[in-house]
Amino acid sequence: MAAIVLNGITWGHSRGITPLLAVSQRYSELHPDIEIHWHKRSLQEFADYPIEKLTREYDLLVIDHPWVGRAAATRCVLPLEQYLSTEYLADQEINSVGNSHLSYQYDNHQWALAIDAATPAASYRKDLLERNSIRPPVEWGELIELAKTGRVAVPAIPIDLLMNFYTICIACGQEPFQHNTILVDDATGIFVIETMKQLYGLIDKEMFGYNPIAVAERMTSTNDYWYCPFAYCYTNYSRTGYAPHLLHYQDTVSLNGKRLRTTIGGTGLAVSAFCKNKEIAVDFAAIVASAECQRTMYVQHGGQPAHRAAWVNEETNGYTNDFFRSLLPVMENGYMRPRYNGYLYFQDLAGEPLHRCLLEDGDPAKAIREMNEIYQQSILKEQSIIAI
Repeated sequence: MAAIVLNGITWGHSRGITPLLAVSQRYSELHPDIEIHWHKRSLQEFADYPIEKLTREYDLLVIDHPWVGRAAATRCVLPLEQYLSTEYLADQEINSVGNSHLSYQYDNHQWALAIDAATPAASYRKDLLERNSIRPPVEWGELIELAKTGRVAVPAIPIDLLMNFYTICIACGQEPFQHNTILVDDATGIFVIETMKQLYGLIDKEMFGYNPIAVAERMTSTNDYWYCPFAYCYTNYSRTGYAPHLLHYQDTVSLNGKRLRTTIGGTGLAVSAFCKNKEIAVDFAAIVASAECQRTMYVQHGGQPAHRAAWVNEETNGYTNDFFRSLLPVMENGYMRPRYNGYLYFQDLAGEPLHRCLLEDGDPAKAIREMNEIYQQSILKEQSIIAI
């Protein structure tokens, strides 16, 4: 066994673990006294499990940006600007895909380096649409007409419904979280949910148990569904050989005359404050996030980089059927979620009333009232933590 062993935790999809295994293997070849072992967790565990507990067990952590408020409150991961040069961080910011880099800045610290960029986008089976002489919809009304054929899939578990709720709110003229007492006003919230009902009332009920991966797997392994209007994008499914059929990706439809502005996701690589080999862990994280690694080894092994060098690269776009070039405008237009320490409480719970309402054709007024109550509770949690 090597003299130094670092343990990392990531999420259990090829996009999340395979590129890290490849880069870690090469890092160990260049540094024979160092090994980096990766462990994986489910997508739900990735979103839910408290980061401060993970930092006691792991040196390197792949995190979602809404966690940085918690990181800032607990100081459980390193503020990376104290370990990395201003030149390196400036390059990361300048070459960020959308707000990927900035999403890990909070309370005047950089809590992680963006290594993966994603946002909901439209995906489709080009072969099936062409065979049936159908073009991908470009406007909301066209989407609804296609959904009436039963060929539209869309992830509809609570978390994905919530992310798309934000998107429709913005399209309807009100960005959420602009007030400390309400998520959005009642009139807007009701109108947004009614708008969502136009689509979700037409899809197969099984979609209310599907996340984006499940939708992509279904679309690429069967001919049941031809189009998905918004789901977190996965370049893996745009590559020959990964799945039986390819997905192509493009921008979202327009609503109220504007392209839908979707809610960015992606991941960042953080270093535990309890790591015994901090400099080595930071060095590895910096390599993973670097332009050279992101446009070569990281993306070549199934990753979905956050550095612009990979997104504009001709070779990268060549073997992903223009995935990155097609979706760069969607990322640049992406909406960034709040990151205050109480936000994750809201995110964990607020999708449930929305899910019930859309699945059961419930009362939108009741759903938005419950969502606003959960929002107020999340603000109180943040304030109580600050008070302590």
